[in-house]
Amino acid sequence: MSGRYEISAQRWAMIEAIVSPPQRLGRPRRDDRQMLNGIFWILCSGAKWRDLPERYGPWKTVYQRFRLWRDNGTFEQVLRHLHLREDGFIDLDTWMVDSTSIRATRAASGARKKGACKSRSTNVSAEAVVG
Repeated sequence: MSGRYEISAQRWAMIEAIVSPPQRLGRPRRDDRQMLNGIFWILCSGAKWRDLPERYGPWKTVYQRFRLWRDNGTFEQVLRHLHLREDGFIDLDTWMVDSTSIRATRAASGARKKGACKSRSTNVSAEAVVG
């Protein structure tokens, strides 16, 4: 059983070949699954990279792996692999976002905060205009 924000063994098996290709040369890399779980923790919790729990490894390593996978298209390959239907097209039902569950503030529609002062730029004195 995997913890919160962590990928299960079944789901890891589906993407392991894409995310963790075999390494032939160099120093052994940190566990790719551990790095991915650290990335999930950051993205789901909204915390800063420096606040990453130690169980996921050094935050700089997790951030570096995130940037590498983002820049080299690994995340896009994973999404394509997981969302392709048998006919080769993307299943659009899995891409839907229900906006009714997203709460917006008054400021999102252009309204002012309660008790907010008017901007000084709108209260131009007559002396400033004439002067």
